[in-house]
Amino acid sequence: MSDAQTISTEDPDQGSRRAGFSVGLSPDEFKRAFRNHAAGVAVITADDGNGPVGLTATSVFSVSAEPALLVFSVSAQSSSAPTLLRAEHVVVHLLAEGQRDLAQLCATSGIDRFADTSIWTRLITGEPYFPAAHSWIRGRVVDTMSAGTSTIVAVQALQAQVPEGEAAPLVYHNRTWHSLGDASRIEL
Repeated sequence: MSDAQTISTEDPDQGSRRAGFSVGLSPDEFKRAFRNHAAGVAVITADDGNGPVGLTATSVFSVSAEPALLVFSVSAQSSSAPTLLRAEHVVVHLLAEGQRDLAQLCATSGIDRFADTSIWTRLITGEPYFPAAHSWIRGRVVDTMSAGTSTIVAVQALQAQVPEGEAAPLVYHNRTWHSLGDASRIEL
């Protein structure tokens, strides 16, 4: 018998219970399932005219190269959600391993993430951004979709700063920051 725990689920096609499974996942079960799914770390900034906001996200991913589209999700519990959902443009910062301080800054609740004016500025188009981020993508919000207690935001990439060469990404896994490097590479 495996040490793995069975997590309940509902079969949407059958609408009935299957052996060993109960109907629906609890929030704790769902979080536990994703706890071991590593994700890259990004910071998303915006300003809808009422001041800059920023949040740290692990839900950013590319959708299409042509046209260049990405998506991310915003929890309704985030203090940045109202501004992000009203903004026409956002800046998505893709963080490298040495940028945990920026990730922690935008993940910390109840603080002014833009108090230190030496670490952020505005693009010529007006969006707030962190120049020290490894790379960033400025985009136009093209669609949103309500999804439970979150909103999925689709963004068309308009401009980017991507340095030459590679950098080890900042990764979040099991409630801890990590870096990927040569030691983590699996050769085939």
